[in-house]
Amino acid sequence: MSKLFDLKNKNVLLTGASKGMGLAMAQGLVSHGANVVISSRKLDQCEEAAKTINESVDKEKAFAFACNASSKDDLNALVEFSLSKLGSITTLVCNAGVNSFFGSMSEIDDESYDKTMNTNVKSNHWLINMVLPSMKELGGGSIMITSSIAAFHASDTLGTYSMSKLAVLGLVRNYASELGPSNIRVNAICPGLVKTDFSKLLWEKPEAEKASSQRMPLRRLGEAHDFKGVAVFPSFR
Repeated sequence: MSKLFDLKNKNVLLTGASKGMGLAMAQGLVSHGANVVISSRKLDQCEEAAKTINESVDKEKAFAFACNASSKDDLNALVEFSLSKLGSITTLVCNAGVNSFFGSMSEIDDESYDKTMNTNVKSNHWLINMVLPSMKELGGGSIMITSSIAAFHASDTLGTYSMSKLAVLGLVRNYASELGPSNIRVNAICPGLVKTDFSKLLWEKPEAEKASSQRMPLRRLGEAHDFKGVAVFPSFR
């Protein structure tokens, strides 16, 4: 499979990548030959993730950089670091996201609302524009943003999160239309409920996991390792 999707000339910037789905995607990309900058808020977790990946392939293919995705200055620094380490950015995977409130939308405070919308939507808009010069200079590229199946459903407890993920789909559609003529592909990744720390509140109780699993065609929740190949195919061209 690694020969079918040879990514040895691909340089990937991946946010939200120190654990869970993001880490799995980073592992999948590197296993196919890509170079990857791993980013999340905590440097020690990024460094541990990069170390694990590099040891698995016995070479330095993953590089760690701490970044708060809601900070424009941090994102600029992340792009500069990625370009200095990789030389170019052929693929951007925006996987960082938050859900800062669990409950009725009528009760959400302004700070939690702004944090959710800014991190899940605006920061991706910023980051796309920061990497565009590199991609256009190369003659093309691939951009992926993690949305969610929550974008397609109403929720009594995750309303603002769901709304932010629907906005992500709008972001993806419009950038896909705008950047297509520049040979830059833009796609959304829409997971269901995955057993990671991010969604732990939704599955940590056995009865909650059982109820959610019964709604899935496979009768189980997603696992992080299910996403190892998700970013591989869109990165290949």
